[in-house]
Amino acid sequence: MAWTQVYDPAGSALLSALLAGIPLIVLFYMLAIRRSKGHHAAIVAVILSFALAIFVWQMPAATAVSSFIYGAAFGLFPIIWIVVTAVWVYNMTVESGEFEYIKQSLSRLTDDRRLQAIFIAFAFGSFIEGTAGFGTPVAITAAMLVGLGFKPLYAAGICLIANTAPVAFGAIGVPILVAGQVSGFSPDTIGAIVGRQLPFLSFIVPFWLCVVMCGFKRSFEVLPAILVAGGCFAGSQFVFSNFHGPTLPDIMSAIVAIVGLVILLRVWKPSKIFRFEGEKETAVEGEAPSTGVVLRAWGPYIILAVMVFFWGLPQFKGLLNSVPGAVISFGWPGVDGLVMRTTPIVQADTVYGAKFTFNWLSAGGTAILLAGFISVPLMPGYTFGKAVKCFFHTIYQLRFPILTIAMILGLAYLMNYSGMSSTLGIAFTMTGALFPLFSPLLGWLGVFLTGSDTSSNALFCGMQGHTASQVGMPPELAVAANSSGGVTGKMISPQSISVATAATNMVGQEGDLFRFALPHSLAMTVVICIMTYLQSHVLVHMLPLSQMLPLVQNVVQP
Repeated sequence: MAWTQVYDPAGSALLSALLAGIPLIVLFYMLAIRRSKGHHAAIVAVILSFALAIFVWQMPAATAVSSFIYGAAFGLFPIIWIVVTAVWVYNMTVESGEFEYIKQSLSRLTDDRRLQAIFIAFAFGSFIEGTAGFGTPVAITAAMLVGLGFKPLYAAGICLIANTAPVAFGAIGVPILVAGQVSGFSPDTIGAIVGRQLPFLSFIVPFWLCVVMCGFKRSFEVLPAILVAGGCFAGSQFVFSNFHGPTLPDIMSAIVAIVGLVILLRVWKPSKIFRFEGEKETAVEGEAPSTGVVLRAWGPYIILAVMVFFWGLPQFKGLLNSVPGAVISFGWPGVDGLVMRTTPIVQADTVYGAKFTFNWLSAGGTAILLAGFISVPLMPGYTFGKAVKCFFHTIYQLRFPILTIAMILGLAYLMNYSGMSSTLGIAFTMTGALFPLFSPLLGWLGVFLTGSDTSSNALFCGMQGHTASQVGMPPELAVAANSSGGVTGKMISPQSISVATAATNMVGQEGDLFRFALPHSLAMTVVICIMTYLQSHVLVHMLPLSQMLPLVQNVVQP
């Protein structure tokens, strides 16, 4: 018999929310205050969640254990599968010596650290987010910046901050498509609204990165590059999200930004070159490597980008999944069909399914793995034997991040299936007329819990739309705000932190990186919250026409 979730076990919505928040508060404390290692903080949070789920939310112990293992399995595949393969490709380019040519090519384009961060972390990272998502861009770009000479903390932190603007449209628009499925609204409408929120954030992210690196004064020294990168990306993001759909905004925006930056840097250079404190000037010596050598060095990443692009196309993914044995799907034992969601999370009692899909061929990590093996012949003196050895070395290198990510996803699934996450969400819905101000916080919380805007939308978008209708807010705006707010929580998600520390060889310093990213996450979240509130009351002209009309009627006839 299925167990029905309880959302107010303490008899008070506020008290229940405080109890449900204990594991997250402890996680915050251990990472931000104690600066604990990620897997240490995760272990404590998991133990507390088990105790609360079983003894307070009255979840059957066997179901609680199964839901945790289910989440951990999802952490292993596809998340960790992506992280391991992405870091492996980077490690091979370093071992083979090809990364030196990548460094030289970037140094000849620009040896200014600010411009390198904008080019790689923001523009190139956005392209990878648009094609693959799920932690791939941070794993790749953070490793690249460290290879270029960035300090690990800066490399990881900058890539986490940069990986905000593209998140809502990541993985060929999957977060928006899921938001539409869960809420029942058109993904095109949701994407159009998100495309009228995030471009404002996208436009300032390059400037934000520079200020973090060198302060306001020195950031204005590269203002042309900031304007080109932010303007190209934000403008393209608006155009494609509103006039094409939710699938291509990231990919096209990133391409336009990359092309714009390359053209600019051909005709303009900053008057003063910025390097980190204590970093010596490195003059580019010798002849420039030939175009063929540069293309060969970049080959693994070019192949990777092409592969993950095709793997992200629904038609190509469907073709791969049609191969016999390519997809193994089953209900997770001990969870599937044994948990019921009820009001107010859903309108009627609904079985909370738990299907695990092992799509080994169409997974993003498989595309990266194949890209790596295809790239081996491009690396002079490198062999497949060395590649395999490097792969297993990479797994050993990432052993603690693998443990952390698995535990964090297990924690997220345990909180979801026990109803604790929904209890936290319900607390936000009690804000009444101020709900538009707090609506993005639900998305922020969901991404912090799960590390994924897609998962956050699946968790909260249904409730967002239902609550918004009750308080007089356009439900499509609330659903869009869940996704927009979620992007700002990505940089402090323990899953993202673990990916970043793994890619930059900072394992054990998760607390330092969390402290680095937290103020930026909160500041960006405030921006999205204020924007959503204004769009629901004052700036009605910012929404698509179909959403403006009922809002105007409410203003004219209160």
